[in-house]
Amino acid sequence: MNLITSLNRKDFAELIASKIIQEKDRIKTQYEVSKNKIGFFFIDDLLPQEITTHIQSQFPSHEDMVLKKSLRENKFIAVQMNQYAAVLEELIYAFQDERVVNLIKDICEINDLQPDENLYAGGLSSMKQSQFLNPHLDNSHDNERNSWRVLNLLFYVTPNWEDSSGGHLEIWPDGLKQDPIILYSKFNRLVVMATHGKSWHSVSPVIADASRNCVSNYYFSDAPLSNTDRFHVTTFRGRPKQKIRNHILKLDSFLRMNLRKIFKKGVVKNPHVYKSNKD
Repeated sequence: MNLITSLNRKDFAELIASKIIQEKDRIKTQYEVSKNKIGFFFIDDLLPQEITTHIQSQFPSHEDMVLKKSLRENKFIAVQMNQYAAVLEELIYAFQDERVVNLIKDICEINDLQPDENLYAGGLSSMKQSQFLNPHLDNSHDNERNSWRVLNLLFYVTPNWEDSSGGHLEIWPDGLKQDPIILYSKFNRLVVMATHGKSWHSVSPVIADASRNCVSNYYFSDAPLSNTDRFHVTTFRGRPKQKIRNHILKLDSFLRMNLRKIFKKGVVKNPHVYKSNKD
């Protein structure tokens, strides 16, 4: 365990890059096949099992995270990484290592791919029984509205998370009136998903009496993935059977979008940004 606790972001990046190289042909094909709608790929057993188990053991308690609860979502998040176990910050920034970014840039054929050291909307998330994330489009830009959000990286770290446990990523490539593709939140799985103006996605309600934990990053670019993309705020909808909630969330998105036409960077600063000691 002493060896694991001494790992830094360079060590993690080396392990991640090596696994991506091993899987490169398969995941490049997986992304190619899916990218005309919502591009994605996933890698299982990203890190040695004992390392990911240790990552899970270092997750903060829900009491030390921020609860986001509304009709849109119900989950815990943590982004102020210097308040938590150092290994969590080291892992997050390993995904921003040049070797890792360049490999994913090549796989997804995105010429200009930029990690986000401020962890805008990234960091840690945890969802316990009955928590959820409704169908939504991610905010199209970064916090300063300078760069386009293009990829979402999700690394699941909860051991023995079964398909029946819920809390799985759902993508809706054919819209919210059709069935989603379920990308299961398996232990030690990395999912990389394209984000653009049609990449509707959600997280199914957690069924198990346990917490599904995830480490997340976003990558940005100076250009959108689609030339039809336009600026938009995070836009939520109801699930197919949530008729009333859908109307409420449509109105909510409409009002927030029109507010951003007046206040281009928002009325208040988004708190979901890492304010590190160096800032």
